[in-house]
Amino acid sequence: MLSLFLKCLLGALAVLIIALLSRSRSFFVAGLVPLFPTFALIAHYIVGTERSAADLRATALFGLWSLVPYAVYLASVYWLSVRLALVATLAWATLAWTLCALLILVAWYRLYPAA
Repeated sequence: MLSLFLKCLLGALAVLIIALLSRSRSFFVAGLVPLFPTFALIAHYIVGTERSAADLRATALFGLWSLVPYAVYLASVYWLSVRLALVATLAWATLAWTLCALLILVAWYRLYPAA
């Protein structure tokens, strides 16, 4: 139970930091905070303690693949932000992320069927 509470606390801290940075002169740094590997550290620790080193490597490799949907999301926000309202921009960018993530999953299972 304590572990779950600490994970929630980390998430809340990340949101607080993002909110504070977004109001500062360095507002753009708020985009860096979600990339801090908070959840990756948690995932890698859990996989590393419960599974093999090969599984940890596969998790890290898939994490590299997961950067592609995030890049698609950011490119979509960048391109759509001057064309659509905020909510529409974020909705379309999220849809782009989702479609790209699904493609990544299909590709992963085809390339690494044992995973």
